[in-house]
Amino acid sequence: MFPQEGPLTTPTNSTWNNDEPDPKAFLATAGRGRKVVAFLKDQTIFAQGDAARTVFHIQAGRVRHTVVSGFGKEATLEILSEGEFLGYCGLAGQTLRSGSATAMTDCKLLEIDNEAMNAELSRRGAFSEQFAAYLLARNIRIQEELVDQLFEPSEMRVARVLLLLADFGKDGKSKTVISDINQEALAHMAGTTPMRARFFMNKFCRSGFLSHSSSGLQIHTSLLNVILHELPRLDPSIKAPRKL
Repeated sequence: MFPQEGPLTTPTNSTWNNDEPDPKAFLATAGRGRKVVAFLKDQTIFAQGDAARTVFHIQAGRVRHTVVSGFGKEATLEILSEGEFLGYCGLAGQTLRSGSATAMTDCKLLEIDNEAMNAELSRRGAFSEQFAAYLLARNIRIQEELVDQLFEPSEMRVARVLLLLADFGKDGKSKTVISDINQEALAHMAGTTPMRARFFMNKFCRSGFLSHSSSGLQIHTSLLNVILHELPRLDPSIKAPRKL
């Protein structure tokens, strides 16, 4: 349900080459072709249609990734946090940003030129392997979210998004309190309407799964009960019927 996707981790001794710099060192410091940049809450990091010349690695904070359709409708693709990448479409040859990124909190990011990122991926096997593992984990998460959109009731989807925002199931860590949530963004992520999202939030509060405090929204682990009683998940061992 919750793929173990998250920050870039240091390889184990079995695969680590002592002659190579730690990938974390590259992502934690400024240097040639990379710099540390800061954004205030609600500040735009990049906009859809901007030139895709750089990659960002989140050192602190939370970022909302959105896209606007040709009809002007905005949708939230994902919420990213510390240790995650964004804006790397340029590495695949895409010249323009396909979406926008906005700081949900005060953020500190490492901005890396595409040329510097590609050079590091080419030179450092450990870094390349870890970046590929991150992309694969992200792809699995997107696939599961698509399955959720197709098969899960909206109440379960709202509960799942809240748990993801609290980092439940991510590297064994979780936050019991998160800052105030934009309910419109929550509705977009859950694939429902803001009215329905508010209805389920109020329902979760009445049930004791959520509570409000001076520091933000408190998410209790009991909210997992909503997920654990969901419809049976798809079994990956089940094969699709053959077409005649």
